[in-house]
Parts: sequence; C-alpha cells; structure tokens
Amino acid sequence: MSATGHRPLRRAHALLWHQIRYEQLSFWRNPQSAFFTFVFPVVVIAVFGAMFGGGGTDPYFYGLSALGYYVATIAAVSVLGSCYSQLAIVLATRRQNGILKRVRATPLPAWAYFLGLLAHCVMLSVVDVLLIVGVGRLYGVPLPGLARWPAIVVTLVLGAACFCALGVAVASLIRNAEAAPAVVQLVLFPLVFISGTYLPIHSGTVNQVADALPVRPFNEALLGALAQHSGSGFVWRSLGVLLVWGAAGAVVAVRRFRWDPRPE
Repeated sequence: MSATGHRPLRRAHALLWHQIRYEQLSFWRNPQSAFFTFVFPVVVIAVFGAMFGGGGTDPYFYGLSALGYYVATIAAVSVLGSCYSQLAIVLATRRQNGILKRVRATPLPAWAYFLGLLAHCVMLSVVDVLLIVGVGRLYGVPLPGLARWPAIVVTLVLGAACFCALGVAVASLIRNAEAAPAVVQLVLFPLVFISGTYLPIHSGTVNQVADALPVRPFNEALLGALAQHSGSGFVWRSLGVLLVWGAAGAVVAVRRFRWDPRPE
C-alpha cells in the first residue's frame, strides 16, 4: 500500500485514540463516577472478606469458598456497571444534550466512536477486576494461575463487548435522560438477583431461565476463569450465550440507535 493509502488508516487510528483519551478524561473528571465504579465494589468485597474470609469450601457455593465465589460475581456485576448501566445512561444523556448530534457532525466515524467507548469500558473493567481480585487475595483467595489468564482476558473482553452492545441497544430505546436510570435498573436488577450474583440459586427452574439470559452466563464464565482450580478456565457454553446476546444487542443498536434528540 502506498503512503497515500496509509494516510486514511493512520487518521482513523488517530481519531480512535483521541476518542479513547476523551472518554478517559471525561470519566476521571467525574469523581462520583470513579467512586462508584472502583471504590464501591472494593468496599463490598472487603465487607464480604470480613464476613467470609478464611472459610473453607462449601457445597452451597458450588464447592468454592464463599469469598472465592463472591470475588467472581462481584467482578461480574462491576463490569455490568461499567459497560451496561453507565454506558446506557451516558448515551441517553449525551443524546438529549445534543452532544451526540455534534459528534456526528465531526470527522469521527461512527465505528470509531463506539469502538472508543468499548475500549474505555474494557479498561475500566480490567482495573475493577484487578482491584477486586487483589482485595480477595488479602483475605486468602488464591490468585488465578498464569495458565488461566487467557480465559480471564477472553471472558472479560467478550463480556464487556456483550454488555456494551446491550447498553447501546437499551440507550436506543430510552426516550429521555430522566428515564434512563429507571429503565436501566428495571432491566438489570431482576437479572442480577436471579443470576446468583449475591446468593447462589439452587432452583433448577430459575437457573434454566437465567442460563438463557446474559448475566448468569457471565457469572459462570468468570467463576470458571477466576475461581475454579482445574481445566483451562474457558466455560464455552457461557461464552457462546454472551456472544449471541452481544450480537443481538449489536443488531438492535445498529437498527435503532439515533444520534439526534427525540422530539418530546
């Protein structure tokens, strides 16, 4: 490829990097957002560590220690917060404030805007998970072996991409910024609870329903990658469910997403 042919690619990469940097700067300039993204899950794990630290394995927690179970599920819900809840609310707010309309009028391609958002969410998720795993280690939860880190990385990236796609899809259905938190939580809260995030669910019927939805498969995938002590750490069925939900969310987002504020 000639030097002239390389220029559009270099320009696209520069715009993408600029968008990632913008998302990072805007995030860190909002202390409340940073607090609830990073500090809140760490506090939850510290409290659970004080309650369950030092405990042995328990059949109630599927043969894991209680804290080992919660390290994985709280890591999962922290990724949900970064990639689904915050993203959907931010997009609804930016659309209503006219920010998305102005972005659309810039040279930044739509794919670079959303890829920048995805990269930003993945970065937040990685930091969140590392903090949670680190606090768990202080309370005696063993660190995953090096052989399991490929599974952890794949699970995190696929989970982040899936919930980012679902966050954009939900944002496309929200009519105004004021309704965004209620709509987001209406969808998220029931899924979190029936998926065993805070308490293991031992009802076969409930688990069958939750297995077809995206949150429990993400819990299971992170439990396999972070907490199980045998195998490669890949929970292929759960990863497949995440892939299907991510693809469905992407289809809805592409077809329904609007850059302009909706008329009241």
